[in-house]
Amino acid sequence: MTVAGIVVVGASAGGVEALRALVGGLPTDLPAPVVVVLHIARHAPSALPAILDRAGPLPAVAATHGARLEAGVVYVAPADVHVLVVDEHLHLSRGPSENGHRPAIDPLFRSAAAGFGPRAVGVVLSGTRDDGAAGLAAVAEAGGGALVQEPEEALYPGMPRSALEHVRSASSHPADKLGAVLAELLRVAADRSVAPVLDERLLAETRISAMTVAPDETVALSGATSSGLSCPSCEGVLFELPGEPAPRFRCRVGHAWSPESLTAEQTSGAEHALWVALRAIEEKRALLLRLAESAERSGRHGSASRHRDRAAEAERNAASVRALIVDGVVSGPTADHADPAQSG
Repeated sequence: MTVAGIVVVGASAGGVEALRALVGGLPTDLPAPVVVVLHIARHAPSALPAILDRAGPLPAVAATHGARLEAGVVYVAPADVHVLVVDEHLHLSRGPSENGHRPAIDPLFRSAAAGFGPRAVGVVLSGTRDDGAAGLAAVAEAGGGALVQEPEEALYPGMPRSALEHVRSASSHPADKLGAVLAELLRVAADRSVAPVLDERLLAETRISAMTVAPDETVALSGATSSGLSCPSCEGVLFELPGEPAPRFRCRVGHAWSPESLTAEQTSGAEHALWVALRAIEEKRALLLRLAESAERSGRHGSASRHRDRAAEAERNAASVRALIVDGVVSGPTADHADPAQSG
């Protein structure tokens, strides 16, 4: 039986509490499946299906590859795979990460927009940075509904605020009220015909996430231009994809980055480079002091003095690098990978 529509939900830091509230407010006769992505660590199983199964009236299960979507069931993305919806079935993919995440929110949202058009409803919950904003925009552009957790209520308001900034048609509600709101959106959408989505970039990006295209598909994306920046995941060239209010980035093999996530990864890379530099300088200083001691023991006092001068210079350089780290000159938001659901 063809489902009336689909609900896709994205959450990250602080998202478990919001997901429990949302699921708790869903009606028992929801005429659509609900597919959930929570950013979780890649190499540990998530307890989220069990948590959501207890939280509301609808059964919650881990998503499995090839499963046919059923109305009234909550499907939860497992670790280390994207979850897409294709021809009313679930498609699990080890495609390129997005914003450093797999599973990621945007691939799911784009696939729902492509497959369900105006019968899709996207929901963005608590999280940092701007994950989910591009995916929710795709759902809205396809005629679907766009809902966001009230930012003031979210434990981490970054994702809800970004979604509201990117998607003008989005409305915000407390998490425990979202279930009733999306049920009404689905009721109205049920009478709409599903027109095929012809946005070539949307379809191409969905194929990239599903790993059903050649790796260099990114280069052929409409409007893509070389950014001169490198991908934090593979160090390849990033191509800039034009968009409003901000562009996005993909590399040749498909890793995707939003502006905030790319900035955060560059910050992390810069800090890593500073620690490497500090280690090299400290080792240089230790070596110079050792050479100075050796020179003094053999009576080469001139050489010893020069080694100690160079060691003092190295200590000053180390202090400068240490100050950059301590003062947080390159500090930024922490990675949004924690899975509070791991502990159950």
